[in-house]
Amino acid sequence: MKKVDAIIKPFKLDDVREALSAVNITGMTATEVKGFGRQKGHTELYRGAEYVVDFLPKVKIEVVINEEQLDDCLEAITSAARTGKIGDGKIFVSSVEKVVRIRTGEEDEAAV
Repeated sequence: MKKVDAIIKPFKLDDVREALSAVNITGMTATEVKGFGRQKGHTELYRGAEYVVDFLPKVKIEVVINEEQLDDCLEAITSAARTGKIGDGKIFVSSVEKVVRIRTGEEDEAAV
């Protein structure tokens, strides 16, 4: 099993959710986060004072899937989240050793 963490622009969340549903990936967790990469934040004006916004709002999506679904998952997220501009985000893939569904006690593939 694989865990896919994707950091995307907040307004792309619904597009990514729909794209994942289209490739039969039904479960995901989304969290509002802040961060920066090459984008490095920006300067804003508030009540006449200029200040730097170092951390930009992003959404982190977490999905645990079977290895067979990995390529479809990556393609769905990439195509749905891409704007072509700096700050589109990143995708991280890692291995998952064990999954347990708390309600039933099911493990691994049956728990996903």
